[in-house]
Parts: sequence; C-alpha cells; structure tokens
Amino acid sequence: MNMKQTSSTGGWGQRMKDRFDDWKEDLFGGGAIVRVSALAVGLYLLLALVVGFFWSSEPETFSVRDIVAQHSINEQSRAPVGVATTASMIKVTTTLLDKPGGFISNDILPPGVWLDNLPNWEYGALIQSRDLAKAMREAFSRSQSQSLEDNDLARAESRFNFDHNSWAVPASESEYREGIRALEGYLERLADEDQHNAQFFARADNLRYWLSTVETRLGSLSQRLSASVGQRRLNTDLAGEERAVQSTPAPSEMVVKTPWTEIDDVFYEARGSAWALLHFLKAVEVDFADVLIKKNALVSVQQIIRELEATQEPIYSPMILNGTGFGMLANHSLVMASYISRANAAIIDLRELLSQG
Repeated sequence: MNMKQTSSTGGWGQRMKDRFDDWKEDLFGGGAIVRVSALAVGLYLLLALVVGFFWSSEPETFSVRDIVAQHSINEQSRAPVGVATTASMIKVTTTLLDKPGGFISNDILPPGVWLDNLPNWEYGALIQSRDLAKAMREAFSRSQSQSLEDNDLARAESRFNFDHNSWAVPASESEYREGIRALEGYLERLADEDQHNAQFFARADNLRYWLSTVETRLGSLSQRLSASVGQRRLNTDLAGEERAVQSTPAPSEMVVKTPWTEIDDVFYEARGSAWALLHFLKAVEVDFADVLIKKNALVSVQQIIRELEATQEPIYSPMILNGTGFGMLANHSLVMASYISRANAAIIDLRELLSQG
C-alpha cells in the first residue's frame, strides 16, 4: 500500500515536471522569444501611436490680462510697465515645455520622433520668443545705446538661442528652463517698486525696433506659405536702387515652390509663430498703451491681433491640403498666408505710424 502510494505520488510529480518543461520550451524555445518580443514591441508601438495623437494637440490661447492681474498689488492698481510682456513670454516658453508630451522637437524615441507637425509648431513659437528676448535685452530694458544691459535678460537670450534639437548634455529643455528662471528673476525685480535695477522703457522707438524683426519673420513665412502652389517670380532683389549690387548673379525670373513634403511643416511653423506673436502683441497692448493711444495706434494693434487670432481656428481636415489656388480642393497654406500677409501689412503701417511725431 505504501509502495503504491509512493509510486502514484512520484508519477504525479513527474507529470508536473514534464508539463513545466513543456511550458518552458514553448515560451523560450523554438522562436517563442522572438514572438513574445514582437508582441511586446507591437503593443508598445500601438500605445505610442495613441499617445502621439494626444500629444499632437496644440495648446490653447491664454488671457494675458489675467496673468498681469496676478502681478498687481490690488485690483485698483496697475502692474508696472513691462510686467505684461515679461510674464507673457514666461507663459509662452513654459507652455512649450509643459504642454502634453513636453518639448517634442528633440525626442529620439516614439511617439515624439514620429511627430513632425507639433515640433514645427514649437519651432515657430520658439523663434518669436527668441526675437522678443533679443528686443528685451537690447531695447526694452535700456534707456539708450550706451546703457548697461540687464544680466538676467542677457542670460535669458543666450539660453533661448540654444539648439532646439539637443536631447542630452545638455538637453534643450534644461537650457530653456534656465532662460525662464532668468526671466522670472527680471520680472521679480521689475515688479518690486523698492528695486530700481530692472527697468522696462515703453517707448515708440523700442517698439518699432521689435516690430521690424516681426515684420521680416512674417514676410518670410508669407512667401513660403504662398509658394505651396508654385509661382514664377521676377527677381526684385535689386529693385529701387540704381547702383545696388549683389554677391553673385541671379536669374531675372525663377520658379519658387515649396516641396510637398515640407508644406505641412511650413504651415505649422507659421501657426506656432502666430500663436506666440498674438500673445506678445496683447502684452504690448497693455505695456505700451499710453504710447499707442498718443499715436492713435491702439486700434492698429487690435486689428493685427484679430488677424493672428484667425490663424488659430480649428483645423477640421485630417491633413493639410494643398489644392491649387482656384481648384476644387482647399489650400490651407494659402489661407494661412492670407492672414499672415494682412497682419504683416498692418505691422508695416503700425511702424510707420509710430515713427511720426
């Protein structure tokens, strides 16, 4: 009896051992490792695809006046001049880093590496931030050309001009956060009435200095957007100057066309640039209110903002269409170029208005 029971128990144990060996063989032998690995990679890529759709959402616009109100002593008082511009730039650059997915331009792994629309959007907003940082360092914070520059603004400009594709040692995000901290230091001193080592001079000539850079940025974007359908353009490089010369000769007529692989890139770069710029102009509307009212130019700034707000309307098409100018399909680039061109023309008029006595 005991021998039979022992034999039965031993047989059961052997069967379990055989089954365990068979399970190991199925899982780790005969190419099963490859199958499991492929399944894991497939699940990861599927999850990355879903996350990528979520990350592709563009940030919403924000209220500049609400940000300014946070730096006011009380509801009746007005925030110091320059607070609106500085706080708006901090908010714009912080949004680039803290939106869903963070800063995507320097990603080297899925889903960030797959995305190209939002990185171009980030680049457009970053370029506008760099231009404003330069204007704040060189013009807004200085009373004249021989004045000392603000150390925080000098550090901020250098940090924001760091390569946006660097993913490590150092990463772009770490450099941009250094720039944001420098702006926060400047803002803290600017909002403190007991400190006098941080200034913001809201003058017409300072505003014209920054707007001249904005004008060239929008002009370039407008041309690149319009080139989505291809154009034969006359060479006007030397127009208006009898003795003007250039380094190398160029044809009198050329065909300009944006490659089809870059059309959506240019579109989203323009959309990101307009997003950042409309917030900066809303800040200018606050900080330069007295100058604009004196020049009767406040409504001009408001019209520019309205044109830029139109560039942020929702896109209902699943892709950026590139129809011909009067074809059956829409051309989103030409629509964007229309708004950008009108905003740029209004900025040119505004600069002319600010130059008048």
